[in-house]
Amino acid sequence: MKKYLMTSIKLTIVLLVLCCGIYPLFIYGIGKMSKGEGDGEAISVNGKVVGYERIGQKFTHDNYFWGRPSAVDYNAAGSGGSNKGPSNPDYLKQVSDRIDSFLVHNPGIKKEQIPSEMVTASGSGLDPDISPEGALIQVARVANARNMDEEKVKALVDQDIEKHGLGPTTVNVLRLNVALDELK
Repeated sequence: MKKYLMTSIKLTIVLLVLCCGIYPLFIYGIGKMSKGEGDGEAISVNGKVVGYERIGQKFTHDNYFWGRPSAVDYNAAGSGGSNKGPSNPDYLKQVSDRIDSFLVHNPGIKKEQIPSEMVTASGSGLDPDISPEGALIQVARVANARNMDEEKVKALVDQDIEKHGLGPTTVNVLRLNVALDELK
């Protein structure tokens, strides 16, 4: 019995050193070598951090582009999606309310034209990107709210479109809104 107890204690010490010391230091080192040095890719305006490139932000005013809805109200500390399925009546009501709100704020748009990501939350609740279609459908509203030419706002969207190799093209909402503020 003493033999097994000593073996168990030695194994516990080795695993503690490995899992609580070496592995976290290894991951920390990899993070420090990444873009943003492991602290995230901050977006700054006039030396002040206004957000992070890979974390969605809440924009609700008509003079800004809106991102995807969030099931956690953009709380990065508690990221997560909704566990309600597409047949859940509460979920369907929530999506219907989002569609109605989107239509009120974007007159001239038909329900069928709204990209699905503009009315459904992402799995993390913190998706920072929308599709180019999701941005372009908002151009008229943003241009009108800012008294700007629609073509100028559309050009800004076109300029911010990111191509991800074989993946989908996206537009980062925070970067787009910061660029929009810098136009004025």
